[in-house]
Amino acid sequence: MHDEIVKIKGGRKGLQLSFAEGASFDDIWKHIEQKLESGSGFFLRGTLVLVPRERFLKEELARLQKLFHEHGLICRTMGAEDAAAAEGKPAAPAAAKKQKAAAPAARKKDPQVQEMVVVNRTLRGGQEIRTASSVLVCGNVNPGAQIIAGGSIDIRGTCRGLVHAGASGDTDSFIIADHLMPTQIRIANLIARSPDHMEMTERAERASIKDGQIVIEPIER
Repeated sequence: MHDEIVKIKGGRKGLQLSFAEGASFDDIWKHIEQKLESGSGFFLRGTLVLVPRERFLKEELARLQKLFHEHGLICRTMGAEDAAAAEGKPAAPAAAKKQKAAAPAARKKDPQVQEMVVVNRTLRGGQEIRTASSVLVCGNVNPGAQIIAGGSIDIRGTCRGLVHAGASGDTDSFIIADHLMPTQIRIANLIARSPDHMEMTERAERASIKDGQIVIEPIER
């Protein structure tokens, strides 16, 4: 039951969260807090996280938004149509109309909110992802492929291409991969090249800036 309290679905607008029916706010809070404290790869700095507004009281939403903000994430609410889609359920027609009418206003209210790019495939040589937001790749990044992101990069596979996080100058951005073996790593304005011979590690690794240089460390997924 615990693993199903919070479900995460990646989309073009960011990460959509849905919750088990009957789960208390305290259980949801603890589950999200544990994921954030553990450095879960899904919750990258700068990621837009969407939660259903009808699921919580106003005070509870404020607490959740504050929790995500403290970990460098952007938390916004979504209407019944998007919430139903995240749970794989059809939305009521009235709710759909209401959401469509509210969507333009929401976009005007938060013009600077960045979306997270989710790539559900392997990037092959010659392919490129270039975005101002963070990137989640559910696949490999092969030699000759490259990712240039304004935010952080999370690769659920092997990285052998060129990856550039924090391309707009964000030194807090980082790069995570199950197997980090890139031809070149860039974070903000710093560059690190891989040695000529690298052995595949059994643990995921994270590259970030520490003391003015790029440091690669093993992490737990």
